Amino acid sequence: MPQSFTIQIDGMSCAGCASTLQTKLNLIAGVKADVNYALASARVILSERADCKDVKKTLIDSNYQHDQDVQLFTVSGWNCSRCTANTIDTLLSHSRVLAAEANIITGKLTVTSFCGSMSTESISELISQLGYTVELELPDPENIAQDKAAKKQRSLKHSRQQKYLLGLSIALMLPFLVTMLAMLLGVTAWVFPVWLQLVCATIVQFVIGKRFYKGAWHTLKSGTANMDVLVVTGTSAAYFYSLYLFTLFGEKVAGQVYFEASVVVITLISLGKYLEENAKQNTSSAIHALMQLRPDKARVLRNDNWEMLALNQIKVDDIIRVLAGEKIPLDGDIVLGCTEVDESMVTGESLPVVKAIDDSVIGGSLNGSGTIDIRANAIGADSCLQKIINLVENAQMSKAPFQQLVDRVSAVFVPVVLVIALLTLLSWWFIIGDFEAGLISAVAVLVIACPCALGLATPAAVVTGTGLAAQQGILIKDIDTLQKAHRVTDVMLDKTGTLTQGQPQVARIDLLDENKNIDCIAYAAALQEHSEHPLAKAIVNYAQQYHSLTLTAKNVKTLVGYGIQGEIEGLDVLVGSAEFIVNNSIVIPKQQEDLANEYSDVFVAVDGQCMAIIRIKDELRAESLTAIQQLQKHKISPTILSGDNLNTVTKVAKELAITHYFAKVKPQQKAEHIQRHQQQAAIVAMVGDGINDAPALAQADVSIAMGSGTDVAMETANITLLRNDPRLIMSAISISKLTWRKIQQNLFWAFFFNIIGIPLAAMGYLSPEVAGAAMAFSSIAVLSNSLLIKRWQPLASH
Repeated sequence: MPQSFTIQIDGMSCAGCASTLQTKLNLIAGVKADVNYALASARVILSERADCKDVKKTLIDSNYQHDQDVQLFTVSGWNCSRCTANTIDTLLSHSRVLAAEANIITGKLTVTSFCGSMSTESISELISQLGYTVELELPDPENIAQDKAAKKQRSLKHSRQQKYLLGLSIALMLPFLVTMLAMLLGVTAWVFPVWLQLVCATIVQFVIGKRFYKGAWHTLKSGTANMDVLVVTGTSAAYFYSLYLFTLFGEKVAGQVYFEASVVVITLISLGKYLEENAKQNTSSAIHALMQLRPDKARVLRNDNWEMLALNQIKVDDIIRVLAGEKIPLDGDIVLGCTEVDESMVTGESLPVVKAIDDSVIGGSLNGSGTIDIRANAIGADSCLQKIINLVENAQMSKAPFQQLVDRVSAVFVPVVLVIALLTLLSWWFIIGDFEAGLISAVAVLVIACPCALGLATPAAVVTGTGLAAQQGILIKDIDTLQKAHRVTDVMLDKTGTLTQGQPQVARIDLLDENKNIDCIAYAAALQEHSEHPLAKAIVNYAQQYHSLTLTAKNVKTLVGYGIQGEIEGLDVLVGSAEFIVNNSIVIPKQQEDLANEYSDVFVAVDGQCMAIIRIKDELRAESLTAIQQLQKHKISPTILSGDNLNTVTKVAKELAITHYFAKVKPQQKAEHIQRHQQQAAIVAMVGDGINDAPALAQADVSIAMGSGTDVAMETANITLLRNDPRLIMSAISISKLTWRKIQQNLFWAFFFNIIGIPLAAMGYLSPEVAGAAMAFSSIAVLSNSLLIKRWQPLASH
């Protein structure tokens, strides 16, 4: 079975690096990889025959640092060095293990793998099969906090170093700028001495520019070329040509050397890269914020004592105490206490939600004024927050078809630019007879050309847009959804749970044969316990509330969209729509009054006789009218597709001013409705609960799952709305439109800078200094334009 995981990569200097690395990784047997320059990461999908060691070797050969997961175990049963050697050999033979070390004296074993590629359980099973007992050594919560602090400190230190070097480079560049300005004004007294120019240029070229030389050397060594090669080639040409002139003629060449070109270019590009790194961090700040929601440790009840444990030490069903003002560490159900919970960072819901015993809470949300005890029901990858993070990461790593074209362009971009620069030099030298002008024009070509803006154009917008949407409770699955959502013309809406509260309640029960001593609610509830439909839950809740007889159903069969049947205490019981009852050759007595305008009816039949009608009511959501008005304002046509009776659907449609509505529509019929619209060139979005509406969601161009999202909905829907607010439908379309518009703008500017800039530089209209500024500005422009997405506000306001 294919396995996917994400590797964080450090050292890529431009989009060309990402494109080249992606090509190398995809050449490995059984590996499919997408490398994202904006996120500095690679999404790797491995087949069973693929080996992670090959992936690691490719990263090392390309001189990229990457993150790894090191797990420490205590092993019992080793008797000699042969035991440890056998354990190491077994582990290293596994395709997902990168390294393993053992110490027979301490009984300790460390196993290294890519994060997410090798679970603790898999390692334990491998070792247990050898006959040894193994136990994971869990890190102390304090050590985890210290490691995080140390990592942050290293990051800050690196940032400070870059800032100091940039400051030094700017200081050394200023005299050159003054000299250039003086020469433009004809004030020769301000000309910078050539020997001092050489000193300043040497420091900038080989101290500040060291990173470019290192990057160029490593990429050339691996047989490719990147942005660093362009910068080094261009600035070195200007520097060494000027050094050659100064060596021959000394101060006589004042005004004829080009030290200022190398100094200004390296400084401006360093400034651009510094701003680019900050902007890239800004674009992915939303996903980082989600990752930071969970605390490192939690207060857990163990052996009648409360202990502070790391999250990876907590198991399902553990009792966790959360004090007022603390973050809730894991998903769970409240078993003691009541409080208000701020879920805004997870679901986007701005108002605190009241929570009491038996209510569910989401890990990462903030506890309010009360102390609560919760029973953990989901940990690790099964938690709601981790699923949200995974969905957002997958969306951010996905690539549009045209981005693949951009990647191919980036892969050949640098060699093509080197050829253009060489042709520029030769043309000026041999055709026009001006070597110096040719050299400067060639340098300008090398400097202005950079694949960074091209590589950042799409991912920067996608990362910002999907991350911001996630903060507002809108999970967008992939870039294909972005590509379609902004063109939606029709929205098909399920009624129950989408336009209505989704919490239907039994309003009344009409017994059709009062002489029979049968508890119809108990019989109905016994069957409906096997269903996830909201009407089924209403019946079960009613039965529990009024203590109806608890019964057990056997041989239960469900006909989706119609009803459910089974055997209870030897009797055949059917619960469902009137059509379901009639189709089973059961007569429904004529009703005394027509209440269908107000209620949804569920019929109960026992042993071939219709016994009762359960009348269920579901109130309209307060936000539904605004949601429909928003869609209509943006010229998007709403249609109700409901399995409910005609009178109930008509009533809802009139209240919401919806012209098109259909009642008694079965799941497959919903898909057929959508298909008919698609045949008329409509782009259709379907909004449902992700379970009963599965055929319709699959047929729609864009599928949207409402509410907190079942597992099925989050896995199958293109867009998942984490709040039960239909106004988020238009908000999801709105953020998709904005993100797509920014992608188009970014691609325009990225191509514009290169298509216009390179010819101008080759013809001598751009100096290296201006070219360097333009190159730095191109990436900043693309990133800044993407960051403008952050000004977006959802249409669903509170």
